[in-house]
Amino acid sequence: MIEKLQGFDKCLAVAGFKNVKIKDINKFFTLVKEKTGDACVQFFDAELIADREHLRFAALNALNAFKGKMNISSSLAMETLLYASARRQIKEAVSLLGIKPNSRQVAVLVLDASREKADYILKTVSDLLQAKRDDTVIELSEQKFEKLKKLFEISNLELEAGTERRGAEKLALTDLIIEHMALLATQR
Repeated sequence: MIEKLQGFDKCLAVAGFKNVKIKDINKFFTLVKEKTGDACVQFFDAELIADREHLRFAALNALNAFKGKMNISSSLAMETLLYASARRQIKEAVSLLGIKPNSRQVAVLVLDASREKADYILKTVSDLLQAKRDDTVIELSEQKFEKLKKLFEISNLELEAGTERRGAEKLALTDLIIEHMALLATQR
């Protein structure tokens, strides 16, 4: 699904892929750059992505950071990774959420001015990944739940309070991750 982001001249595309096998990450990124040019394309280890909203809010926060000249990175794609990880250090964000040679489930985020171009870029990336598109890898599973709690340092107490306010535990966890991402903007 491609979504036009309100208040920005950008369309957001998010997709998941499973059974990914990238032998040489640097070679892969070089090839992606050759095929997509200056497009905003970011890859995430889908094992640590809560859901589509996690990446949507990372994109919105990154766009707002650039709009307000509060960005940490000079690249919109990297800024989305920083927000998705809720970290200020690029090296740490890449280490936590970036793809690695052993990443088998990958989430891809594309930001572009037109739906058509975002769709084209997503198809290009899909061809380069040579993997099966499966957006379920982006959904919050039981296997991801504890990993995400630990990664974003969400305590049981915080989760319980979130569950009381928001309902279901998975929804509460996603909301708390988004809150942690939003706090990154206030730490400038």
